Amino acid sequence: MKIGYLGPKGTFTEMAARGLFEIGELVPYRTIPSCMDAVESKEVDVAVVPIENAIEGSVNLTIDYLIHKQRIPIVGGITVPIEQHLLINRDGSQEVNKIMSHPHAIAQCHEFLQKKYPDAEWEYMNSTGAAADFVKKNPELKVAAIANELAAKEYGLHIKHENIHDFSNNRTSFVALSNDSVTLTCNGPHSEDKTMLMVTLPSDFPGALHQVLSAFAWRKLNMTKIESRPTKTGLGNYFFIIDVQGLMDDVLIPGLFPSLKHLGVEWRFWAVIHAIR
Repeated sequence: MKIGYLGPKGTFTEMAARGLFEIGELVPYRTIPSCMDAVESKEVDVAVVPIENAIEGSVNLTIDYLIHKQRIPIVGGITVPIEQHLLINRDGSQEVNKIMSHPHAIAQCHEFLQKKYPDAEWEYMNSTGAAADFVKKNPELKVAAIANELAAKEYGLHIKHENIHDFSNNRTSFVALSNDSVTLTCNGPHSEDKTMLMVTLPSDFPGALHQVLSAFAWRKLNMTKIESRPTKTGLGNYFFIIDVQGLMDDVLIPGLFPSLKHLGVEWRFWAVIHAIR
């Protein structure tokens, strides 16, 4: 089995992929969309991509591409603790005037960067692994990367500062996408099982969203998250992503769908299992 992930080597997404699959060939891709496109074109059997961070919230690129470009089923997921480190080249200068990483990683370390490197320039990369790779290949530059311990080992970099993220409960949820049935590892406790629904209102009228949410409340379905995203059909047009605690059952969640249909609501569901490693 071929498993695509947001690369290059040494990313948190690689860690997630290794946590989800015991066997298989890991294939790195430069961007999140390219991972999804690889599943659709059958270059790989499954893709692993980030979908939400505890500090920065949803990864909008993943969600929007899933909704508008490649509607690939989510077949599972995993939540990975995130520990960000500042990495420098062992053979380079110990000074740092530029810090490179994924936008989410830089945002997660904002307080540290303001305190320790207030004058350093920030440069966004496609992934933390790509930032570490750049630092390794450019020892003559006074640059550092924000990345994980796996990246430090993979690219032979020195950890100048450990655990520089601003919040200790930093975690990222990753999902596995596939058009086929795949075998997941997920040996950790399933403490964050949830069902994700995408809901589009028939029209904008007073109380429309309230009626939809009431259908969940009547069935005592615990909504752990509700988020709006633009439909890209016009200004002010949105759909809603709703996370419901627990997996798809035989009664409560299926019983919700006739009510949504009666309200004229379009819906789609993804069942996701998160396992804390």
